[in-house]
Amino acid sequence: MLGSVENETLLGRARRWARNIKRDVVALWIAARDPRVPWYAKALCAAIAAYALSPIDLIPDFIPVLGYLDEVILLPLGILLAVRLIPADLMAEFRADANLRAERPVSRVAAAVIVGLWIGSAALLLWAFWPRAAAG
Repeated sequence: MLGSVENETLLGRARRWARNIKRDVVALWIAARDPRVPWYAKALCAAIAAYALSPIDLIPDFIPVLGYLDEVILLPLGILLAVRLIPADLMAEFRADANLRAERPVSRVAAAVIVGLWIGSAALLLWAFWPRAAAG
């Protein structure tokens, strides 16, 4: 029975860690658009938020073990670095704003638009670079 209590505690800590990472990604996205944040921190925040929210990974997830390396190690280290570049009082404000945004309902229409943009971009790239038979 003791083992299950330890596992629940570990599972609870992992869930809390994942929620904090998600909140910090949103907070960094907010920080990247705030004029009070230094430009170098804005650039790093924007890059980290874009990478975290993008479906494209540096290391594809289907590669055994290494596939999740960016989500488990690289992304949290990037978030940690970006958070250290932002003044603590501003980061606390951004985290509070991120928590408020997490409580809002999710827009399925916006998600459909983003998926449509990705599909359209992929189709355009295929059309542009697909080898065609020479006419004539």
